[in-house]
Amino acid sequence: MENRPKTPLLDRVRTPADLKSLNDRDLRQLADELRAETIAAVSVTGGHLGAGLGVVELTVALHAVFDTPRDKLIWDVGHQCYPHKILTGRRDRIRTLRSEGGLSGFTKRSESAYDPFGAAHSSTSISAALGFATAADLGGDPGDAIAVIGDGAMSAGMAFEAMNNAGAMKRRLFVILNDNEMSIAPPVGALSAYLSRIYAGNPFQELKSAAKGMVSLLPEPFQEGARRAKEMLKGMTVGGTLFEELGFSYVGPIDGHDLDQLLPVLRTARDRATGPILIHVITKKGKGYAPAEQARDKGHATGKFDVLTGVQAKSASNAPSYTKVFAQALIREAEQDDKIVAVTAAMPDGTGLDLFAARFPRRTFDVGIAEQHAVTFCAGLAAGGMKPFCTIYSTFLQRGYDQVVHDVAIQNLPVRFAIDRAGLVGQDGATHAGAFDIAYLANLPGFVVMAAADEADLVHMVATAAAHNTGPIAFRYPRGEGVGVELPAKGTPLQIGKGRIIREGSRVALLSFGTHLAETIKAAEALTTRGLTPTIADARFAKPLDRDLILHLARTHEALITIEEGAIGGFASHVAHLLANEGIFDTGLKFRSMVLPDTFIDHATPEAMYRAAGMDASQIEAKVLETLGVAVVGRRA
Repeated sequence: MENRPKTPLLDRVRTPADLKSLNDRDLRQLADELRAETIAAVSVTGGHLGAGLGVVELTVALHAVFDTPRDKLIWDVGHQCYPHKILTGRRDRIRTLRSEGGLSGFTKRSESAYDPFGAAHSSTSISAALGFATAADLGGDPGDAIAVIGDGAMSAGMAFEAMNNAGAMKRRLFVILNDNEMSIAPPVGALSAYLSRIYAGNPFQELKSAAKGMVSLLPEPFQEGARRAKEMLKGMTVGGTLFEELGFSYVGPIDGHDLDQLLPVLRTARDRATGPILIHVITKKGKGYAPAEQARDKGHATGKFDVLTGVQAKSASNAPSYTKVFAQALIREAEQDDKIVAVTAAMPDGTGLDLFAARFPRRTFDVGIAEQHAVTFCAGLAAGGMKPFCTIYSTFLQRGYDQVVHDVAIQNLPVRFAIDRAGLVGQDGATHAGAFDIAYLANLPGFVVMAAADEADLVHMVATAAAHNTGPIAFRYPRGEGVGVELPAKGTPLQIGKGRIIREGSRVALLSFGTHLAETIKAAEALTTRGLTPTIADARFAKPLDRDLILHLARTHEALITIEEGAIGGFASHVAHLLANEGIFDTGLKFRSMVLPDTFIDHATPEAMYRAAGMDASQIEAKVLETLGVAVVGRRA
């Protein structure tokens, strides 16, 4: 009997309501099956593996104890939501994760009632949960609100703003601090050290036992002794002090992989809480899958992989990534200039600054998930005589925009913004698209805004930024591999505000800003088969514009078409403003712009996303033909 195979429980779970019929032993078996299913699914799709494996037991416990979707379960960032999706009616589609038409890699309101709040950027969950809790009190949607936030996300100021507000409001609210000692990069700063002290050494082991049933679950004769033990342990570890000063009841730390601890603690909190409560759980990123546990990033983001070995499928491209090209170019500049420093906000690997840090550890600063601080920190560095490169993804730089305006632009400080993940990024979808930085930077007085056409151009732009000392300067580049051009040994500073003619032609000029130059050249080659030879130009600068180049193209061609990997209001808008003020439209010029559409584009491959945006080579070709009034009968598919 003991050797009889266990009946799979996951097959019986269609929604979290099905967990209510399972006993605690069944829930432990379900967690094991859920972990295996998560590994199997991500091996097929790629995606964020380690974070989800770290919260398998927590996911099971939360859905078993609370009444979702009536109770609002809000996952901060959403990297860890795959097990949640499997338990909430999406198991049959879990192998479509991050693919065109499939499930999002993050929580998404339009996808499921079990995703009450969309996420992908960090540190928003407590604010949202407090909003839900307040709405319920005011007659809105009923139910409790539960925020699950990681220790890395907790380092952002917004999380503490929300906790301070929640503590003052005293509304019933649950915050689960998922403390795995590792967000994407190892957490940095005083908060990380504070949390480490909470569970360091023997006190954590003792508190694990004390927390199993919480004080209120113990027989009456033992409750007073347990209360005294808890207070003693908290005093020894400085445990609840910070959170309790913010107005939260504090419970923990407890083992986030032990359902014998999680379930009674959550049940008691659910039944007894009257105000805001923070439950501190300790988890291990990548838990239960050796290749993820042993990986330096604990399996944060993976491609498709072999389940048995954990070996990921490799790209067939031999071209280096733009991120690596940037990092190596910055290292070369820093070898010649000891004033160059690099700053990132919790993304050293993603931005290539891990390479820079290996070479210049004292000149590299990871400030944690704190983009606002990163920007103003760079402003202070610049004001102090250094040459800071503020290296942040386009989508994350949005979080520090006020600081870009107020602390950098108004003071005209020479902060260098290296903007990774420009344009459409593929499987992470709309939340991570670098669609808006051209528009939100090029409208600021004194800013220089560049976009690399290829990886060699990027090397020159790093050198340009390093040499620029008269105000803020930004350069943008996409995710993924370059086009395979030969790289210069060292960058040469570009003349500020000057573009270049790539190929002379007639009738129509194609003016590209950024790496869509490659698609523009493809389109031009296709047009030659129709007897059209466009002029191709690379703008290089959205601000300041190359007035001479643009006016020359406008005056010597029947039509001018701009192409950029950005939203409405960017490069094309500045070009149109110039042409209008110069009276060029009065001459009959046909001006068209190709920009990202005024919509958020869902996850797919970058190629599919640009096709959906109407910006691939065939669509550039079609735009030229349409603008010139050339019949398109017989166009190739």
